[in-house]
Amino acid sequence: MTQLLILSGIVLLICITSSKLVYRFGVPALFIFLLLGMLFGSDGIGGIYFDNFELSKDLFSLSLVFIMFYGGFVTNWRMAKPVAIQSVLLSSLGTAITAALTGLFCHFILKMTIFEGFLVGAVVASTDAASVFSILRSRELNLKGGLASLLEVESGSNDPFAYMLTVVVLSFMNNSGQNLLKLLFNQILFGVGIGILLATATVFILNRVKFEIDGVYPIFVTAIVVLGFALSEVMGGNGFLSAYVTGIILGNSRITHKRSLVHFFDGVSWLMQIMLFFTLGLLSFPSQIKLIIAPGILVSLFLIIVARPVAVFSILSWFKIPVKQQLFVSWVGLRGAASLVFAIYVVTNDVFVKNDIFHIVFFVALFSVLVQGSLIPYLAKKLDLVEAESPVLKTFNDYEEEFHTELKEYTVNKKSPWKGKTIMEADIPEDILVVMIKRKNEIIVPKGSTEICENDVLVMAANSFKELRI
Repeated sequence: MTQLLILSGIVLLICITSSKLVYRFGVPALFIFLLLGMLFGSDGIGGIYFDNFELSKDLFSLSLVFIMFYGGFVTNWRMAKPVAIQSVLLSSLGTAITAALTGLFCHFILKMTIFEGFLVGAVVASTDAASVFSILRSRELNLKGGLASLLEVESGSNDPFAYMLTVVVLSFMNNSGQNLLKLLFNQILFGVGIGILLATATVFILNRVKFEIDGVYPIFVTAIVVLGFALSEVMGGNGFLSAYVTGIILGNSRITHKRSLVHFFDGVSWLMQIMLFFTLGLLSFPSQIKLIIAPGILVSLFLIIVARPVAVFSILSWFKIPVKQQLFVSWVGLRGAASLVFAIYVVTNDVFVKNDIFHIVFFVALFSVLVQGSLIPYLAKKLDLVEAESPVLKTFNDYEEEFHTELKEYTVNKKSPWKGKTIMEADIPEDILVVMIKRKNEIIVPKGSTEICENDVLVMAANSFKELRI
């Protein structure tokens, strides 16, 4: 046990240090953690033999739940709303088109069976948000035309749809006799429904119940996320979709301790990514990758050149989006964590496949990150899509303005709409911060649960008070 803990600590330190060194070059963390896992694996210098796919499936499912929750939690819906329809169509219909085209390619060109081909297509159909935005953040690239928000919502929400497609294909291959329409209906209904119900209840509780220990708030939200995933799965819903919907609602609601929750789940998300990617690297056998290089390259090129562009242009063209923006969205379709996790689902499922799907998907993810990922900054500048005046971080809920430059005092009278409400309940714009309350001879440092009383003098700070209507 002690040796395992020492090894775990060393691995975490190496992962963090190495990712710090390459982050400035725009290399996604996925590639670094996968590479380190391969180096520590049985075919690498570490010599660690690990092939427990069943255990990995459970660990990876839990990791993906928190990664998807955090992806929704930091999505700024105000920034994403103008491109929400396009994003949702890309994450649903676009994912289906990508999967179908890739499946047909695998069947007719790579001579896989039709179901095995569609299985590969479903597994690699989703794009990876963590990889895309580690590049945009590290290079501080914001994109014109709301592209950053479009890519953020699409890549954050298409994993549940790819999961549903994978489940459907596996059901066909298992001859389970399930009603597929009912299966899809339940996946969406219970996934979205449970996510909305739990998130709404959580917002209510966080704003009205004061826990004695501040550290309990992240634990409470963690319990909600895990409960939502488990309940959805038990009822036949999509647990990953539930986690994402919960994150979207919580992240865009006015809740107490929101800043500390962002920091907590940011750390949890990174820990989960490190564990997931490193373990995936351990599971891979580099000596076997050489056997699937040909199909791996062909599938990768087909995704980049045909499947992804056809899906993007067939959807975004209806919205009159410029061709150069569609070209960029087509290129930014990196495959990553979800695809690799769904490949584990295939390995652990009782279906017969002729090809080494896990290592094919593994190769596709590496190829995608190295080729597409490294060229994203260059292509964005070449297509003149970089917005120099606005940081990409504004598309995330964890973005904080540099400094508030104006101060304003407001006295609460008996007719004030804020009287008798807490800071969270009052309709105060999010860009305006109540930094102090003067109450008679008392100075109060306000919290979200602090009640506003008549004759209180609110000291507020903001870059601009144009949005304030009182």
